[in-house]
Amino acid sequence: MALITAVPRSCRADTGGLERGAACSGQRASLFPFPAPPQARSLWMFKARMNKQIQPDRKVSVVAPLPERPGPSPPRKDVELILVKEHNGVQYTSSNLLPAAPAPRYGPQDRETWGKKIDFLLSVIGFAVDLANVWRFPYLCYKNGGGAFLIPYILFLIIAGMPLFYMELALGQYNREGAATVWKICPVFKGVGYAVILIALYVGFYYNVIIAWSLYYLFSSFTFELPWTNCDNSWNSPNCTDPKLFNASVLGNGTKYSKYKLTPAAEFYERGVLHLHESRGIHDLGLPRWQLSLCLLVVVIILFFSLWKGVKTSGKVVWITATLPYVVLFVLLIHGITLPGAYNGINAYLHIDFRRLKEATVWIDAATQIFYSLGAGFGVLIAFASYNKFDNNCYRDALLTSTINCVTSFISGFAIFSILGYMAHEHKVKIEDVATEGAGLVFILYPEAISTLSGSTFWAVVFFIMLLTLGIDSSMGGMEAVITGLADDFHILKQHRKLFTFGVSFGTFLLALFCITNGGIYVLTLLDTFAAGTSILFAVLMEAIGVSWFYGVDRFSEDIQQMMGFKPGLYWRLCWKFVSPAFLLFVVIVSIINFKPLTYDDYTFPFWANRIGWGIALSSMILVPAYVIYKFMNVRGTFKERLAYCITPENEHQLVAQGNVRQFKLQHWLTI
Repeated sequence: MALITAVPRSCRADTGGLERGAACSGQRASLFPFPAPPQARSLWMFKARMNKQIQPDRKVSVVAPLPERPGPSPPRKDVELILVKEHNGVQYTSSNLLPAAPAPRYGPQDRETWGKKIDFLLSVIGFAVDLANVWRFPYLCYKNGGGAFLIPYILFLIIAGMPLFYMELALGQYNREGAATVWKICPVFKGVGYAVILIALYVGFYYNVIIAWSLYYLFSSFTFELPWTNCDNSWNSPNCTDPKLFNASVLGNGTKYSKYKLTPAAEFYERGVLHLHESRGIHDLGLPRWQLSLCLLVVVIILFFSLWKGVKTSGKVVWITATLPYVVLFVLLIHGITLPGAYNGINAYLHIDFRRLKEATVWIDAATQIFYSLGAGFGVLIAFASYNKFDNNCYRDALLTSTINCVTSFISGFAIFSILGYMAHEHKVKIEDVATEGAGLVFILYPEAISTLSGSTFWAVVFFIMLLTLGIDSSMGGMEAVITGLADDFHILKQHRKLFTFGVSFGTFLLALFCITNGGIYVLTLLDTFAAGTSILFAVLMEAIGVSWFYGVDRFSEDIQQMMGFKPGLYWRLCWKFVSPAFLLFVVIVSIINFKPLTYDDYTFPFWANRIGWGIALSSMILVPAYVIYKFMNVRGTFKERLAYCITPENEHQLVAQGNVRQFKLQHWLTI
């Protein structure tokens, strides 16, 4: 197709104005012989990229650029402009399209990507596989019918866990944005992004403290005799009793061994590490402990240098932090199954009791565990996927990493219950008397069992290295979600990423100091219960509704097709639109109904502490409706136009002016 364009005389390429011709075109001028009509003064041909703006000496016309659409950019073309005639001071050219190299995919053109595909996979696995896989899943499986618990667990994994995991990876990879700016697909939902960023920041305040505990235990393990072996230490109480004296008759009154607080291991944790005996409650925190402060500082320094250069550095760190726990877990498992009583522990872990499936609590535990285990909703998966190549197969990644996460949880149960079976055998008690979950399992019972083994120092060092690495890469993921989410939204932060990373790291360190005071365990319990409880469930529910209903499953499926060449099947589309939102709504309602006033062992939190906790939860949830109001009030137009601009992707805002809004059509809401 020929194109006739007027070019001012000042941009004419003559023998003395080659530089002017180059300046007008924005490109390097090239001279070619060309047969011309007799009346032409000079003949020149030059090439220019179509996407390069031409700046003549005087403006001829202004053409507004077409709005971008998410997805691959149209291929760029070279344009050959040929000067054919000059008449009355005006030069005329014709043009031909020339083949050009493919243009880069949609998204920030200078956005870094993972060095290798394995860096991304290890980062996702390292984030998803955390301390909860070791200290929570095995106990839930044992408590809820053993092998029977796997039925609701796997069911919820297939119909809710994997679809949400897949959705977040695809959302981040396609838009190449963090948790906040990814909502250009539906601007009114940007508050969801801010909510998950705030929640990830809250979790960083206390999760790093748990890692600091692991580091403290690791340092304490480098002794000939482990400090939690006997009762002759400065932190022990007069009532501390040698665990060898315990048996079922000594405990009596139905007291479980796992709840007994006078063993050397229990006293080391509560009196030697936490100094809990010096606090009367959450109102009496005291000062931060310097030993834990140093451990926390080391953890924060590790996190900073792992993240300060983005995924190029963090992608290398996870080669250690994501793989080492599997090596240690395998070693602990092999050694654990050789101990006396290990078979009884594993048998209790796998014992199938189908009658428990009739109880609602079993299904509730399975639903909440699969959600928290996969880590959807913290903005981490979106941030990690945003650094993928555009055509990466995130579908395969979602299936692979979510499956590895759940299999890891199951395998860790063998390592845990082989040791619990050994402890029950040593103290001549039932498995149920030693079975527990949470910090009590990994910081009291397991260390106590290790202290009775030959080569106890080695096994303690190995175990706490596993806990340390499990925590580090999970915390790295949470901090990356905060850094990427805010840096993509505020470009000044991206320009000073190292300084911003230092600010986030140091800020979490300062606020975490409240959790390492004498009464810090109460602050940690408060944050653990409220900061990422109902609030994260609510945020992910809003995310699922925003993507599946307002943006549209059909359009989201088209985006995935642009990346990978195929559309998600009907099963995935049904899960995204109906099953996953219903699942999340169910879990949100259950979490609110089952809420009980906060306690820690025998300590009941005061009423005002629970109110502070709900205030923390609401501080993130309120961002969702607050941003809806803010966005609606800052858009000009009638009520209908404002609504249209708020729920229409930013790249389609020109359609709003034409009255062509997909969300105003019934077909949009019915399409799957």
